[in-house]
Amino acid sequence: MADKVFTGLNITTSNDIFIEISGKRVAGVQSYSTKYNKDTKPVDVFGQDVPIGYIKGKKKHTLDLSRVYLEDTAANDGIDFYSLSDNQFNVVVIKNGKRITYSDCIVTDINEDGSLNDKVVEKMTISALQRKVG
Repeated sequence: MADKVFTGLNITTSNDIFIEISGKRVAGVQSYSTKYNKDTKPVDVFGQDVPIGYIKGKKKHTLDLSRVYLEDTAANDGIDFYSLSDNQFNVVVIKNGKRITYSDCIVTDINEDGSLNDKVVEKMTISALQRKVG
């Protein structure tokens, strides 16, 4: 997909979404959604009605991937979604010509529908420790 321009309105679309191991593409993804969460805790002071600030906590990136499919070369190498090693693969999204890499990923959930000899996984949930643009 590419960016679409409608009467001065620029709509951002993703050009490519995939899973990689050691820089090698092993799976394609049809669609995705992401959620970023950073824990914060208010700093309360005795006698104050409102917090005086916040303590920053842990960051978490969660990706929901839909219609994930193994590349033929990955399947021939014996790679499957259940054997993806924790923190040894990345999810890459190419958007607006920029590479967004979610790294140090782990698979937290797999929902699979398919038929005989089908390589498609309907939905995977991935947690990533880091997100890097560029």
